[in-house]
Amino acid sequence: MSEPANENMKQLGAFGYAGDDHVVPFDVDSLDVRGRAVQVGPMLDQILGRHDYPEPVARLLAEVVVLTVLLGSSLKFDGKFIVQTRSEGPVDMLVADFSTPGSVRAYARFDDERLAEAVNLGQDSPEELLGEGVLALTIDQGPYMQRYQGIVQLDGSTLEDVARTYFRQSEQIPTEVRLGVAQMVVPGEGGGVGHWRAGGLLAQFLPASPERSRMADLPGGDGDEVDIGNGHPDDNAWQEALVLLGTVEADELLDPSVGTERLLYRLFHEQGVRVYEGTDVIDDCSCSREKIKSILDGFTAEEVEESTEDGVIRVNCEFCATEYLFDPKEFGEK
Repeated sequence: MSEPANENMKQLGAFGYAGDDHVVPFDVDSLDVRGRAVQVGPMLDQILGRHDYPEPVARLLAEVVVLTVLLGSSLKFDGKFIVQTRSEGPVDMLVADFSTPGSVRAYARFDDERLAEAVNLGQDSPEELLGEGVLALTIDQGPYMQRYQGIVQLDGSTLEDVARTYFRQSEQIPTEVRLGVAQMVVPGEGGGVGHWRAGGLLAQFLPASPERSRMADLPGGDGDEVDIGNGHPDDNAWQEALVLLGTVEADELLDPSVGTERLLYRLFHEQGVRVYEGTDVIDDCSCSREKIKSILDGFTAEEVEESTEDGVIRVNCEFCATEYLFDPKEFGEK
């Protein structure tokens, strides 16, 4: 992959090349590395702005959204990928789900008083706001298939570290995750309105040859005991990839003037990187009046009465904040 020389061609890093809200798959054959990268802008701004989350909460949820997009966009079937935290910190729940081919929604739950106290005490890092708990990653292939769920502990580590731990323990795939989030101000727009942006990069070591899968840079290889001092000491493909990925700054991940393809070129141009046509991701909640009505249809007469206020039943979607109104008479006598 090389940067285009023709000025009439779309420039790397420019909107419209891959641009915002578009997942870009890539591979580096020489290192046996596969991955995906994304920059999210308008989609993320809509999700966060809808609820007007406090800044620390918005940052946390943005990281979860990017992580969910990077993981969910790998699904090869119709289904849903869900990332959810449950913890004892001021932000006790974060949830984001990705429905194929590219629908994303997300929601955060937090305690206002505990959050304000944590901020005042300077205990507002993402790890402190989450506290101890669990991160669950769920693959849902539909009503006729069993769900798969992996769980990893939240122990004060960053979400990047938690994701790495998940892949190491559950998938046994060497994986590197990089996330970046910022609220950027557009000069001259409404007195400097801040817009949320985020970016992420996920890379995995997926060697095709059994020899490379047992390299010294992967102690234990495929699970067998391997003498790290023997084997092929000159082939440190994954370590080389980690060194390159470690040079990525958070602002590079989300800077629209850099762009996904330009970033990948900067990282891997010497090794040779190939990018593929990716997937657009959109802010798209799956709630509907019909789905909610089907739930209310199962209510008993007592539950319908308890849910009625001022002559109507109000149901608010926690994800998209849409309010649905129902006449209790729709549900008849139970």
